[in-house]
Amino acid sequence: MKLSTNAKNAVYIGSLCSISYLAVYIARNILSAVTPQMIELGYAESYIGNISSLYFYFYAFGQLINGAIGDKIKAKYMICMGLLGAGTTNLVFSLITPYPTAAMLVYALTGFFLSMIYGPMTKVVSENTEPIHATRCSLGYTFASFFGSPAAGLLASFLAWQSVFAVSSGILAAMSVIGFLFFTHFERRGIVTYGQYKPAEKGAGNIKLLFRYQIVKFSLISILTGVVRTSVVFWLPTYIAQHLGFAANTAAGIFTAATLVISFTAFIAVFIYERLGHDINKTVLLMFSSAVVFFTLTYFVSIPALNIVCIVLAIMSSNGAASMLWSRYCPSLRDTGMVSSVTGFLDFLSYMAAGTANIIFGNAATTIGWGNLILVWLALMVVGVIISLPYHLFKKKQSA
Repeated sequence: MKLSTNAKNAVYIGSLCSISYLAVYIARNILSAVTPQMIELGYAESYIGNISSLYFYFYAFGQLINGAIGDKIKAKYMICMGLLGAGTTNLVFSLITPYPTAAMLVYALTGFFLSMIYGPMTKVVSENTEPIHATRCSLGYTFASFFGSPAAGLLASFLAWQSVFAVSSGILAAMSVIGFLFFTHFERRGIVTYGQYKPAEKGAGNIKLLFRYQIVKFSLISILTGVVRTSVVFWLPTYIAQHLGFAANTAAGIFTAATLVISFTAFIAVFIYERLGHDINKTVLLMFSSAVVFFTLTYFVSIPALNIVCIVLAIMSSNGAASMLWSRYCPSLRDTGMVSSVTGFLDFLSYMAAGTANIIFGNAATTIGWGNLILVWLALMVVGVIISLPYHLFKKKQSA
């Protein structure tokens, strides 16, 4: 079947964004993948947890700042500067770890640079493709974000941890140059243009508009899924090594396989979404409910292989709700003219929650134990079910 011009352009834009975002998520998952190696070399869990938390905080505030800037500056500049800056700081971090404070600050800057990418990327996709194509493009780089974990795990399985950072930095720098060249080419051909959608109102008017788009509900979803898709996945290799008793290299290999399976979540979520009549609310409720079931099984199942299956399914379920947020909800804001700003705000909430969770989880693993930590994750998913219930239907019945 011959593709239309709009569909072809969506393929071009979506492919470039997906490949760029894969580079981002390889870099973002490197520290998680090499954590078992670093612990064996004497680095404390709490120290690594603090590094990752500071990174998440810088990433979160960067999303808030860069999301707003991304509505005013061309995506080409934001994305490519972010990739190059992150590649530089990522490499420097691996070279200065004997100096803990400096290393923490440099790694935090990696988070700030990477925060320059997602909001502008979502904006350029939503404003230059049809809604159905925007969802598919978002699905592509959402898949890339999940696929970054197994890619990082694969590198960690074969290389020393410093070498993993060096490879990741090279990938980021290369994508910065490639991305700049392709975006320039797309602009010249008219595939990418900027500024065609503007906010209809200013200040309070925009806030009222966002309330009509259920911004409060999706803000809470961003917080809850952010903890699971970022912080729980970050500690997964350590959980496999410490709680289930696998060696560090084996844990890295299992992490690679597990996150490879998790990377298909976005496709599964959109498939379910379409079978539920393109109802985002029903899909989110189903995903959180499934996460409750699988985290419960994770708590009770003690056989290592089955335990891994349960926690992977739990993460996939939560990530399914996240996929609806990033692949469907954010691109749907195109007509508001605030796609980058709102996406940045939601990502800010997600990573503030993840940063706080990483501090807690890093200490909780050695104080309350992994078993009780699973109950914490379960409780978060129960909250997700509660906020996803169709309260608007209850109101309609009461008024009938």
